[in-house]
Amino acid sequence: MAEGLETTFRVLAKTDNESAVRVLISALDSPGATIREGALIAILTRRSVSGGQELLRRLDAMPQRWRDIIREQPNRMTATLRDTIVGDDLQMSLKACRAAVVFGDYDLVPSLLTVMEEDTGEKGQAAAKAMLEMIGHLYEELAGSREHGRRRDPQSVRQYTVSSLEGSVKRFGRHQRREVIEAFLLLVAHDNVTLKQVLQNPHHVAFLATMDVLSKNESGGVVRLLLGSLSDPHVPSAGLSVISGRSDPKFVNHLLRKVGHEPSEAVAQNLKRITSIAWLRDGTGFLQQLDDEAQHGAVQLVMNSGLPRAQVFEVVKYLLLHGKPPGRRAAGKALAAFAGTEANVLALTSLDDPDPQVQAAVAVQLRRRGIPGVLPRLVELVDSPHQIVRDAARECLEEFSFKRFVGAFDILEDEVRQTTAMLVKKIDPRVVPLLQEELRSAVRSRRMRGLAMAQAIDLVEQVEETIIEMLADGDHLVRSEAATVLRLCASEASRLALRHATEDSSHAVREAAVNSLQTRDAIIENRNEPANS
Repeated sequence: MAEGLETTFRVLAKTDNESAVRVLISALDSPGATIREGALIAILTRRSVSGGQELLRRLDAMPQRWRDIIREQPNRMTATLRDTIVGDDLQMSLKACRAAVVFGDYDLVPSLLTVMEEDTGEKGQAAAKAMLEMIGHLYEELAGSREHGRRRDPQSVRQYTVSSLEGSVKRFGRHQRREVIEAFLLLVAHDNVTLKQVLQNPHHVAFLATMDVLSKNESGGVVRLLLGSLSDPHVPSAGLSVISGRSDPKFVNHLLRKVGHEPSEAVAQNLKRITSIAWLRDGTGFLQQLDDEAQHGAVQLVMNSGLPRAQVFEVVKYLLLHGKPPGRRAAGKALAAFAGTEANVLALTSLDDPDPQVQAAVAVQLRRRGIPGVLPRLVELVDSPHQIVRDAARECLEEFSFKRFVGAFDILEDEVRQTTAMLVKKIDPRVVPLLQEELRSAVRSRRMRGLAMAQAIDLVEQVEETIIEMLADGDHLVRSEAATVLRLCASEASRLALRHATEDSSHAVREAAVNSLQTRDAIIENRNEPANS
C-alpha cells in the first residue's frame, strides 16, 4: 500500500468525524483490492457500529481473505454482533449468529445463551445452533485438531465459556435446550462441581437430559469426559451406569483402550462397581468386533469388574478359543483365576494354540491345576521350538532341577533315580555347569556323587574334560572312580588319560584304568559294528 494511502486510512481510522465511516464503507466497493482491504481494517480499528453492520450485511458474499482478517481480531466486531444478536431485527440477528461462528468470537457465547433461553422461535433456534457449533470448534482447538490463530489461549477461553454454560445448565428446567447440555459436556472436566451435582441427584432438572447425552453422544469431548471419570475415585454411580450401558463400537473400543493392559488402581476400583455390561448381555458375539488391543482390554475389564464369575469365565473362554492373538494371550493368563473341569479342559486345549505366548500362559498353570497325567505333556513342551514355551514348561517342572536332584540323589531307588535323571537332563538347562561344580567340589563326597550323577544323567562325555582332570585328584578313591567312569568315553583324549592312569601309584586306580580301556574298546567296537556290517 502506498505511503499516502496508508496515511489516509490511518487518519480515517482514528478521526472522531463520523463522516469517515461513510467514506470507508464506500471504499469497500472500490475496484482496487488494496483500497478495499485498507477500508476493512480501518472500519475494524474504529469499532464502528454502522461500519460493523455493513460488514455483517456483506457476510454471505464476503471473501475468505476478509473473514480471516476478522478472525484474527474478532473482538473488533464483538460489540456490533452482540447488539445485533439480541436486537429486534430477526434477519440481522440470524446473520449475526452465523457471523459469530464464522469469526470464532467466543465472547459472544453468553449473548447466544441469553437469546437461546429467552426466544423459543427461529431466533432462539439459530442462537442455540450457533452456540453449539462454536463450542464444537473450541473443543477441536483444545484437542489440537483445529488452528486457533493468534487469538488468546483456548484454555482461558474454555474456563470462561464453561462458567457461562454452567449457569445455563442450572436454568435447564426453564429453557429445556438440549444444546446447552451437549455444549457443556464437550468442554467440562469430569470433576466439575456442577456436573457432579447433576449426576448425583436424579431429581436435578438437567439429570435426564445429561444422562441421555452421555449415553448417546459419540463426540470426542463426551467420550473423553466419560473415560476421564473412570480415573476419579469419587465418580458418581450414574457416570458408571452410562459407561457400562453404552454399546456403540467407537465408545467401547476407546473404553477398552483406557482400561489397557493393566488398569490403574482408581480405574480398577471403579470397575469393581460395574456389575453389568450392555454389550455382553446378549452373549459374547460383540467381542469378535473388537480389534486386537480392545480384546486384550476386554479381558482386563471383565476380570476387574463386579460381573458374575460365570459370565467373566464365558468371556475368557470365548477369547481364548476365538480371539485375536492379544485377546487370547490375555485370556490365557486370566484362565489361571478359574478352577474346575471346564477350565482344565480349556487349558489343555490351549496348549495347541498357534501362538507360543498363549501356550506359555497356560503351561505355567498346569501343575497347579492337578490335572492327572499332565507331566508327559509338560515334558514335551520342554522341546518346543519357542523359548517362551520351554521356559514356561521348566517353571512348572522346577522340582526336576539339578539342585533338587542332588539333594535327593542318595535316597532315590535306582529305577526312580534313572527316570528322574533323564528328566533333569531334559528340563534343567544348567545341568552341565552345575554338574561340573560338583565334580570340582573341595568335598570328596560331592566329587564322588558327581561322578555317579554324570553316569545317571548320561552326561559323561559332556564333562569328559573335567573327569580327566580328576585322574590327578589327591584322593585315590576319586581317581579310581574317575578312571572307571571314563570307560564310557570314546575320545582319544580319554584313551590317553587312561593309559597314563595305568601307571598310577594306586593299585586300585591302575586296575580301574586297565578295565576301562578294555571296556571302552568293546563299546567302540559295538558302536561301529552296524556301520561295518
